[in-house]
Amino acid sequence: MIWLEHDLLRVLLGFGLGLIAGSFLGAIVMRWPRSESVMRGRSVCDACGRTLGVVDLIPLLSGLLARGRCRRCGARIDPAHMIMELGAGLIGGLAFWLLPLPAAVLIALALWLLLALAVLDARHFWLPDLLTLPLAALGLTLGDWLLPAPFWERMIGAAIGYLGLFLLAVSYRRLRGREGLGLGDAKLLGAIGAWLGWQLLPIVLLIASLGGLFWALSLRLRGHALDGGTRLPFGTFLCLAAPVAAALGWTVRL
Repeated sequence: MIWLEHDLLRVLLGFGLGLIAGSFLGAIVMRWPRSESVMRGRSVCDACGRTLGVVDLIPLLSGLLARGRCRRCGARIDPAHMIMELGAGLIGGLAFWLLPLPAAVLIALALWLLLALAVLDARHFWLPDLLTLPLAALGLTLGDWLLPAPFWERMIGAAIGYLGLFLLAVSYRRLRGREGLGLGDAKLLGAIGAWLGWQLLPIVLLIASLGGLFWALSLRLRGHALDGGTRLPFGTFLCLAAPVAAALGWTVRL
């Protein structure tokens, strides 16, 4: 019973921290693409401009009680808010349940950043350096004490991840005359390599490529025309592939 209570408290703590992180990251996902500051200014309804009060800002609970609509004008609240809050909460709860401290905090932070990057790329085809570069820095610094891959493997992973996609993007642009991959994808794969090491990067790329293929097929089945100019959020698939590859690789290593 003591063990059960201890685990439950850890899960609740991680979930609560995740809700707070998800609320902040949700503001980033919504405001940054509109060139709005995340740190300055009160939160308002996107439809009527009403300043949100404390009751409106309780992560996840406020949206559920309001049934996803503004309490004043009835406009639909962008689902990205609840997606970020619920996703970050589940990440925090799972990390705190499966991992000891402080590894749980570090892994949760990395996954929260990946979640924000995945949503930004899916919605806006944008992977901002202000999220990608700190992700890489955390992997190369604090990762020395907590990650199974040694520092030199993660350094090589960061270099190969970035340079590999960078050269591919440059080559594609010169051959086809248009962009196929953005430099944000290259920086993101470099950041993932800084966490996982170079050996898991092929698995990350394989899973991400399969995800992109299934996404393209789903678009085709829904009647969308696909051609050489069709854009796919490859960064989103990299973000989803990274934890899957980590779980596979680290389980074998450990």
